[in-house]
Amino acid sequence: MAATKSVELKTQVPVQQFALLPKIINGGIAGIIGVTCVFPLDLVKTRLQNQKVGPNGEKMYASMLDCFRKTYKAEGYFGMYRGSAVNILLITPEKAIKLAANDYFRHRLTGPDGKLPVTREMLAGGSAGLCQIVVTTPMELLKIQLQDAGRVAAQLKASGQSTSHLPKISALSVTKELLRTKGILGLYKGTGATMMRDVSFSMVYFPLFANLNKLGPRKSPDSTESVFWWSFVSGMMAGSVSAAAVNPADVVKTRLQLLTKGAGDETYKSIPDAFSKIYRNEGPSAFFKGALCRMIVIAPLFGIAQMVYYFGIAEYMLGMEKTTNKQIVMPLRKEAD
Repeated sequence: MAATKSVELKTQVPVQQFALLPKIINGGIAGIIGVTCVFPLDLVKTRLQNQKVGPNGEKMYASMLDCFRKTYKAEGYFGMYRGSAVNILLITPEKAIKLAANDYFRHRLTGPDGKLPVTREMLAGGSAGLCQIVVTTPMELLKIQLQDAGRVAAQLKASGQSTSHLPKISALSVTKELLRTKGILGLYKGTGATMMRDVSFSMVYFPLFANLNKLGPRKSPDSTESVFWWSFVSGMMAGSVSAAAVNPADVVKTRLQLLTKGAGDETYKSIPDAFSKIYRNEGPSAFFKGALCRMIVIAPLFGIAQMVYYFGIAEYMLGMEKTTNKQIVMPLRKEAD
């Protein structure tokens, strides 16, 4: 019988490389830059979502522009960045987890033939959204208290009440109070609603972004990477669509996480209770409060974040070769007689 020997064939299978550390660093850098650029829009979004319509239809803020104008007049330039310190501090791990985890799950779920069906893309995105809530929930909770403090004070002033009893709010004071009264779990108030929003957002956003990004011009004829500006455009388009789709969940999350209530503000016991009371008291349109503003926030945030994520800043800092879409070619072998 002839001896069996290994014969190398010309057929080759590309094996995708995956380097986690630079992706985590790139995600953190992308988050810091993105949130710094769009934070004032996010503050306006929070205040628009939390405002209640008076008995005669009066509103504190008539529009997004009106909210900008009144906030700037009452609180100045730095008032537009209330809550930004904690958000910038925590957005680093949040975006690092979100972007890197999505890439990791996409890598693991890609079939041997190199294909990734839309259902698996959604699973990868949803898994990334689930991973990030460990950071997102306390970040959002603290941010919302700081962003909404001005609205509560203005509401009391408008009704002729004194605001002297209102404590000075800071991220540290809110954190200390929550830890003192409710322990570490106090920082995770609204986790269910945050999970509902972030998992559904990521399930829509990441597959949509990936497929839009494939349609753009390449860096070179033989490259699998889009040019940076197309990643920015794809991130904006996917972000705006995803933001609009999950806005009802974002409204419920924002209401549930609000600790300091203004005059006439409703109290909610759970996610179903919040949905029910908001629908009954304010109508279906309430679930889309701040939707346009949220789209305007999310679109540039994710456009900037995705573009920066692909710059390869971490690889440059670490002295590593950029590994995005880089492939190792592995020859197939078969046994021959």
